[in-house]
Amino acid sequence: MLFTITNTHSPATDLGYLPHKSPFRIHSFEQVFGKAHVFYPETSPERCTAALLLEIDPIGLVRNRRGPSGEAHALEEYVNDRPYAASSFLSVAIARTFGTAITGKSKERQELADTPLQLEARITVLPCRGGENLLRRLFEPLGYEITAVRHPLDEKFPEWGESPYFSVALKATIRLSDLLTHLYVLIPVLDDDKHYWVGDAEVEKLLRHGEGWLREHPERELITNRYLKHQKRLAREALSRLIGEEEPAADELAETHTREEEAIEKPISLAEERVGAVIAALRSSGAKRVLDLGCGEGRLLRELLKDKAFTEI
Repeated sequence: MLFTITNTHSPATDLGYLPHKSPFRIHSFEQVFGKAHVFYPETSPERCTAALLLEIDPIGLVRNRRGPSGEAHALEEYVNDRPYAASSFLSVAIARTFGTAITGKSKERQELADTPLQLEARITVLPCRGGENLLRRLFEPLGYEITAVRHPLDEKFPEWGESPYFSVALKATIRLSDLLTHLYVLIPVLDDDKHYWVGDAEVEKLLRHGEGWLREHPERELITNRYLKHQKRLAREALSRLIGEEEPAADELAETHTREEEAIEKPISLAEERVGAVIAALRSSGAKRVLDLGCGEGRLLRELLKDKAFTEI
């Protein structure tokens, strides 16, 4: 999986000061899930590119997986898109390899860290569960110029249709720390998945990395829900703190938790499963307006009305 950042703000080689990675050598880092390599394929006063190459070991992921057996399908554990598609693995690698740059701090060149640069980020394979429309809804409000090329499922079989994978370029005059922060949050949002357990600590991460931009983002609810893997309690807490509302009282939280536990323990009927599957497909498509033909007694409509992701029903 390849991710690059190109600086054309002269002198372009100043880019090397911010990640604290010399342009004249290859930097390799061991990760739990494989290896990360940082190098500079081009360096000139006019144009400098830093590349992050992520080598994910799918066999190692299975061997190191924690938790009870049977959590995932045996074949899917070994055959999946994680080694080549941008995902939460890339977000973790960005935070670990560009840790100083993402904070916006620099001992040697703080004025450079504070300066908006002419940057272009490229991701070779980015899953967009929601298509190009969602990609633009997430990045255009942040000031990015977007180029996206969608890949077919198989070039030999065009009748199979398009895949959810895009090659993406993002251009903006922006601080490097802001660019890295936006990508850190929004890559797993586009993928709509994470490779690790999501708990209360993820709320703190989202609020920290979303400071200064997430509150005013028109898709803040979608971003929050996807970043927290659709865990409603966590999403409510994050949104409440994000917009400055008072947190629910302890007894209200306890009552809500009890209702959620009862709902989990209640057997799910086939009709409920169907409604859940339809809503999941609608969310994945990025739909805002929904027309239900032959709605019957309105079971689907009732659930759609509860979901603020849908603006017109």
